[in-house]
Amino acid sequence: MLIRIEASDLPGWECGQTPGFPGYGNIHVGVQRRDRRDELLNPHPGDAPSAAWELEVTATRGETGWDLRGPFVQGRPGGRFVYLSWGTVDDAGMFAMFRRAKLWFDGIPAAVLDAAVKDGMLVARLGLTDSRGHPLCAAVRPPLVEWSASTG
Repeated sequence: MLIRIEASDLPGWECGQTPGFPGYGNIHVGVQRRDRRDELLNPHPGDAPSAAWELEVTATRGETGWDLRGPFVQGRPGGRFVYLSWGTVDDAGMFAMFRRAKLWFDGIPAAVLDAAVKDGMLVARLGLTDSRGHPLCAAVRPPLVEWSASTG
């Protein structure tokens, strides 16, 4: 099965300093590989009009519902999520993470997940700018993300 993450409203190439936020430039966002903090899937610049990622996952039926696993899925059964990692990219192309958003699977409605397993694709749609104009971080669950099933 595929998980497609469709993101809009990126915060920009640069976010200035504000209280509690030091400010960063040449911002990028990507999906972090499990247990490899600096390995990202398809990083996008923070000023892109949109960003999308497709992740191959395995869905296994368990006692409490579907368990999704794959190389970009983090956490334990019942607490799975995907990290959207924000960082800066230096002149040598090196990524340095400064914050992450956890896109939690526990907010996916059971009927949507059942349909996604049947149809082959789970889609997450979300904006990536928080209420202060910074890169979205912390726990991301509905209503910040909309989950749906698709035939791909």
